[in-house]
Amino acid sequence: MTKNNSYDYAIIGAGAAGLNLALAFLRHPFFATKSILILEKSAKKENDRTWSFWEKGSGNLDEVVHHSWTKAKFQSPKYDLEFDLSPYHYKTVRGADFYAFAKKKIAQAANFTWIKGEVESATEGQPVAIKTSDASYFADMVFDSRISQKPEETKNATAVLQHFKGWIIETPKPQFSFDSFTMMDYRTNRENSTSFTYILPFSPTKALVEFTLFSPDLLTDDEYIFHLKKYIREQLNIEDYSIVEEENGIIPMSDFPFHEASTKHILKIGTAGSWVKPSSGYSFKNAQNYSAKIAELLAKGKPVPPLFSTPKFRLYDSVFLDVLRNKNHLGPMLFELMYAKNKTTKIFKFLDEETSFAEELKIMSTFPKSLFSKILMKKLLQSR
Repeated sequence: MTKNNSYDYAIIGAGAAGLNLALAFLRHPFFATKSILILEKSAKKENDRTWSFWEKGSGNLDEVVHHSWTKAKFQSPKYDLEFDLSPYHYKTVRGADFYAFAKKKIAQAANFTWIKGEVESATEGQPVAIKTSDASYFADMVFDSRISQKPEETKNATAVLQHFKGWIIETPKPQFSFDSFTMMDYRTNRENSTSFTYILPFSPTKALVEFTLFSPDLLTDDEYIFHLKKYIREQLNIEDYSIVEEENGIIPMSDFPFHEASTKHILKIGTAGSWVKPSSGYSFKNAQNYSAKIAELLAKGKPVPPLFSTPKFRLYDSVFLDVLRNKNHLGPMLFELMYAKNKTTKIFKFLDEETSFAEELKIMSTFPKSLFSKILMKKLLQSR
């Protein structure tokens, strides 16, 4: 166990990546005799975000799933589509519930130590030296969720922001069909942009309504509010409602190789480890899957390399990001084609990077060939 502030493993940051990794360690018997330190600067009590992901059947976090759906909608001026997601369930986990669940599990484990503090530095070595403003710690291996370098600091990386404002609204009378969620609704998007509304109905009178953009630049707060109010009024036909909760977020969608900041004994995780899917911004499921792989490799005594998308899927993501970055107005049309011409279950499989090359070609044939072939050639030349 611990000796002189020394640990077998240290996790810097108790967000989605850090806590999923801690839970993976807790589930594996190998780590029962290992000393594990978690360093986090905040109390992790606030409901500061909502994570959603698709999954087949039951999962490790079903205890804290706030709601799940087996049907989804896609809407635009041209399409009004509804999909059966079987065998997938689309699941939502509220931040406060996830933090409380993970913290309770960690508190029950004698080999875990949780310390509130902001890490100032983690220096490669054996052991790794970790410094906070109050103390120093040492660990044989460190899992670090801090981003070391911004994606715009290299000319070969393409970066787009997924940014949003969401309201959980409550209505005095039933307004929502809560067996189906809306993946994307482009009917009131911001002109010449990839912007849409996302809806998670939790009951007939309560739903998260979120205005989201995939774009290079942020909006003013008033602009997000304007589009939320417009959508609720014009598309949901709701005038009487109260705002129960609000959430805001900025997710970097980038093919920047964040993971290259990893060293022999310091493995970058989360956004810092390239765990965010560049073309979609989804990361929570990756955090679960990659954490399980890390635990398994460590238990087998094998080296743990940076875990991220394969080169093939990184290339696909990079091409799609280039379109969103430089031809952002085409985004609504591209998503229309993708959802109208492909089964949602196949899209999920593609985004999970589980498709065959034949399946990938079918999905890619949905998009304008001339547009994507030019960008593909540019990316291949850049990679030389």
